[in-house]
Amino acid sequence: MDKNQAGIKFMQEGKLEEAVKMFTEVIEEHPTDPVGYINFGNVLLSMDDFDRAELFYKRAIELDEHVPAAFYSLGNLYFELERYQDAAQAFKDATEQGMENGDVFFMLGLSFAKLDQNALALPYFLRSIELNPEDAEAVFQYAIALAKEGVYEEAVTQLERTLTLKPDDPDALYNLGAVYLAWQGDIKLGAEYFERAIEADPSHTLAQNALSSIRNLPNDVE
Repeated sequence: MDKNQAGIKFMQEGKLEEAVKMFTEVIEEHPTDPVGYINFGNVLLSMDDFDRAELFYKRAIELDEHVPAAFYSLGNLYFELERYQDAAQAFKDATEQGMENGDVFFMLGLSFAKLDQNALALPYFLRSIELNPEDAEAVFQYAIALAKEGVYEEAVTQLERTLTLKPDDPDALYNLGAVYLAWQGDIKLGAEYFERAIEADPSHTLAQNALSSIRNLPNDVE
């Protein structure tokens, strides 16, 4: 096991001081290798030392601007700081440098979703699902973006798919109710899904509020 692998193992075990020591040695021994800087930045990010983590990621990029992991880690840092535009650019840079996995496309889509740019988010969520079809969260976020764009029928399909991957997920159930209300004005079906969401999670405030609103409607509206 080389020192980078040893440092990563220490990180996974929560032994951050040992990880810092190991990556420091890596950088001292290989000062022009970006990998040590990326790993050191990841330790700093896990410690919420955002400013120093950013410096290490940028140093890695200065050494080799074609290493996608540096851009991906930088994107995670910016996302954590709610700098979603910067995060989207960093994740996009990672894909342009050859990163091709579900996680990077998911985070790219999520960054655009956070910016309320759901039309831009859609193709990245879709690509994420293509690469990792069992990722329930990616399917769910794709469904939400579809619903926000008014593509209700496909949103329902994807929310139902979420439930096959994650049965009785309260957020998927709640959003199915909300979509049916927005799409078809189906109060009865909406209420049924809100009730199921509450059964799955009795503390689901959004479902509680939605169901309460329906029950307070005049009888002739219901």
